[in-house]
Amino acid sequence: MNTITDLSSLRDALRVFCKERDWHRYHTPKNLVMALSVEASELVEHFQWATPDESQSLLPEKRAEVADEIADVLIYLTELADVLGIDPIVAARAKIAKNAIKYPPPHNPPFPKA
Repeated sequence: MNTITDLSSLRDALRVFCKERDWHRYHTPKNLVMALSVEASELVEHFQWATPDESQSLLPEKRAEVADEIADVLIYLTELADVLGIDPIVAARAKIAKNAIKYPPPHNPPFPKA
């Protein structure tokens, strides 16, 4: 597999990976969003009963498991965007702009506590 360095090269690698296995027929938006939901839930499981401190200092084995779940979420999200013809970077940029309008910074932010 080629070197994956950004979302475009990830998308391209996933296209090849799926084509080699003839998985495209299964990768409908419905199936991909369902798989994405399952993988996101598996990611949630790693943090479900963790304290805030525990969630911020994962042991190496747990961190590797979380990394696998993050990869699964990213892979399915990338494939879903590809199937729907949505550029996720363009979509994220537009959403950040909408959120900046919806949630403007406060005019008088509080001073940090000393």
